Amino acid sequence: MTSGLWDLVLKGVWVTIQLLVLSALLATAVSFVVGIARTHRLKFVRFLAGFYTEVFRGTSALVMIFWVFFVLPPAFGWQLVPLWAGTLALGLTYGAYGSEIVRGALAAVDPAQREGGIALSFTPTQRLRLILLPQAVPEMIPPFSNLLIELLKGTALVSIMGMGDLAFSGNLVRLALQESAEIYTYILVIYFVIAFLLTRVMRGLEKKLKAGVGKTPKHDPDVELKRAETTNVGGAV
Repeated sequence: MTSGLWDLVLKGVWVTIQLLVLSALLATAVSFVVGIARTHRLKFVRFLAGFYTEVFRGTSALVMIFWVFFVLPPAFGWQLVPLWAGTLALGLTYGAYGSEIVRGALAAVDPAQREGGIALSFTPTQRLRLILLPQAVPEMIPPFSNLLIELLKGTALVSIMGMGDLAFSGNLVRLALQESAEIYTYILVIYFVIAFLLTRVMRGLEKKLKAGVGKTPKHDPDVELKRAETTNVGGAV
């Protein structure tokens, strides 16, 4: 490929990263707000949160992008740029999946911890902030990591709006060169590299958060190696 076509691909990578970061931030905020609302003591709040989750989990992300970009703006008399339309559609959609991760992690906290907070006369907000979230958040990281990878792959859907993301830019290069195999192989490799880097970052975050609460990630190779070395030394002695 010429340098000009590579520039087009690199611009597509930058747009994809921007979309990924913005939609991930929105999805994270939605996940915690809706997930915590799913555990609220008021039935009406739980119903609204559950209704939101079921609606967005039960609809196609592709159709949601169409709806946000083509249907929603004319109803209000304004138009969203593709970046913000994609951010809104993907953030709300994947936030619905993330809310179940938050709800499940909070529900998995040992009931004795909740009872301890009640015994200390903590308010529900204090119990959530000081007891539940510090223990639940580290357990959310592995499923959130998977969800983030799914979100990365979902960013390719915004190409239907003519947004110059990686998938759209790669298709333009393919049309210019009339070469499918080479170009799509490059695109696959780029997506894989981004996903691999995200996985490593999330794994490091998981280790840090679990270390903060006195835990270690399950199946951590470093921890298992140290345990094996300790066992071998003990056996030799």
